[in-house]
Amino acid sequence: MGARERILDAAADVMRRDGVARATTKEIAKAAGYSEALLYKHFRDKEELMLHVLKERMPAFTASHAAGEGTVEGNLVAVVHGALRFYRAAFPMMVSMVAQPRLMETMRDSLRKYGAGPQEPVLALARYLDAERELGRVAAGADTGAVAALLMGACFQQGFLRYFAEGPAGSGPPESAARDLVRPVLAELLPGRRAAKAPGGS
Repeated sequence: MGARERILDAAADVMRRDGVARATTKEIAKAAGYSEALLYKHFRDKEELMLHVLKERMPAFTASHAAGEGTVEGNLVAVVHGALRFYRAAFPMMVSMVAQPRLMETMRDSLRKYGAGPQEPVLALARYLDAERELGRVAAGADTGAVAALLMGACFQQGFLRYFAEGPAGSGPPESAARDLVRPVLAELLPGRRAAKAPGGS
């Protein structure tokens, strides 16, 4: 295992244990067995390191699929299941920032610099649904932005609730939890189901 991988492993451990706010590059480098100078050869700052931890050391999560492949329902279940697992694992890392407004401001500015932030999964999912709408697989009148926000918001909330109830050692959410969240929005999204729920629909 190379230095970069060891640093990422150490950063994930320290950030889970202490939260992002209290995790320092000095402590992370020490946990990895390297100097802080070597850490900065691989990552420009703590924010970039945190982003790579989220991408490479948290459960895999993408908020979009290739439009036209699989089924819309199946794709949404996969996205939501990944999001549930991601937020469940990432929550203890991120929560420490909320109580520190100055740190939140710094982190917000840094994430913008890297084109990242908590809004990105919502935007990516909305773009995927828009692409499916262009193909006729999502109803023309569906509010894709609202559906994306509702699903990702529910995943974030469920991540918090599961962490609160189970603690760090809790298991990841089952796929059935994702299906339960997706099912209510299908009547808004899918052309046949949307027509059926409309007044006078058969």
